[in-house]
Formats: sequence, structure tokens, C-alpha cells
Amino acid sequence: MIAIIALLMAILMPALSRAKKQAKAVACQANLKQWGQIFLLYCQDNDGYFPTAGSVGWVRGEWIIPLRSHWETKTDLLKCPMARKRLLNMQEWGSTFSTYIMGTDNLTNRQEEASYGGNNWIFNSRSGQSEIQGRPFKWNWKTPYVRGGNKIPLFADTMWRGGGPFYQNGDYRSDRIKPPQYDGQWNNYNSEMMHFCIDRHNGFVNHVFMDCTVRKVGLKELWTLLWHKEFDINGFWTKAGGADPSDWPEWMRKFKEY
Repeated sequence: MIAIIALLMAILMPALSRAKKQAKAVACQANLKQWGQIFLLYCQDNDGYFPTAGSVGWVRGEWIIPLRSHWETKTDLLKCPMARKRLLNMQEWGSTFSTYIMGTDNLTNRQEEASYGGNNWIFNSRSGQSEIQGRPFKWNWKTPYVRGGNKIPLFADTMWRGGGPFYQNGDYRSDRIKPPQYDGQWNNYNSEMMHFCIDRHNGFVNHVFMDCTVRKVGLKELWTLLWHKEFDINGFWTKAGGADPSDWPEWMRKFKEY
């Protein structure tokens, strides 16, 4: 009898684990659906524009303060169900299954934990700004009322406050665009695509897009999304751009090509 029970447990446990992860992925998408509505409400109250970049000292987290009144009573929205705790070494950044620290800004002393982050190309610009952190403002969306919103990332699973991936000077090897060498790699603050390329949902991450639709995104699919107005969706890290499976870091070679 004991042997039969042990056998049944061995069969059932993997299935239960998969079901639990699937339930968390669905809950994650529900969170992101709410974030899409939060961003939309903000824009409706602010002449159709996203928050202005560069006012709190850490632009990648610019979203958290102007949107605070919408999420503050529901702080669970800051965290994907698959990434709700800090790493033991408590560094500022997060990882695939852990939270990051938002940081202390120049307006409050709060240090929220989160495991979602934004597309840094959405923000509105302040008067006189031509770029911020090496990203040309002319490429920013600034408003959600644009064509092709279902292809433009708004908010997503991340290991950092956000990021603005782009082919810097057309270089597919630049930190801004290259993939991580291993899952959850923290390279530096400017390794923009690495912030999003994490294996949180079995080869996928969840995104809410500019039109408020939510879906899972394949890790290699990240390079085909329209991050900013001039982003090359057929760039090197895509099938159309000539990427070979061997070009990817070893841990990513098993994932679907896009």
C-alpha cells in the first residue's frame, strides 16, 4: 500500500506543480490587465499623455509615483505571483523569481518591492529634453493613442524597474539589446533587454500592451515587439534578421524562434 501511495504521489506531484504555476501565470495576467487600466486612467486624467520622464531621479521607475493613487491600496499588484520575495543577499535588483527594490526617490522615502516594470519608451518628455539616459525622446510614444497598440509593450514581468531596449548605433551586441548569458543575469542598469528576458513562466513572460491587451510573450519574441517608434522588429535577434539558433546563449536555444 505504501509503495502504491508513493507511486501515485510521484505521478501526481509534477502535475500539481504545473497546475500551480499555470494558476500563478493566469493571476499574473490579471494583475497586468489592471495595470493597463491604471495607465489608461492616468492618461485620461492628463490630456492623453503618459507620465513625464526625469522628475524623480530614476527614470526606469518613473511610473510608480504618478500612478500611486491607483495602486497603493492594492500593493500586491506590484508583484508577479511567481516573484514575490527578495533574494537572500538583498541586492537592489531582482531576478527571475524574486523582487527588486524600487529605491528612495527625491519625493518620498518609500522603498517598494516589485517584480513588474515598464517600457521606458512610453514616457512623455519635459520641455527642452532631447534624450534621457541615451534614449532619443523623439522615439517615445508619449501617449497610448497610437496605431498598432497590440504590438507595443507597456508593462511586463521584469527583474528591474523597467527598460528601454534598442539597437544602439545599430549594434546587435550592445548592452542595450543583447540577451542574457544565463537566466536572471544582472549585467548592469543599461542592459535593457535583460531586464525583461527572464524565464518566469516556462519560456514566456507576461505583458500588457498599449491597447490594454494582455498575453504571454515568448522570450525570443521580445526582440520582435515594437518597443519604440523606430525599433527594428526585423533586427539581428530575429529570424527575419538572420539570427541562427547558435547565436543565442545556450540556455535560450531551446525556446521558440520568432
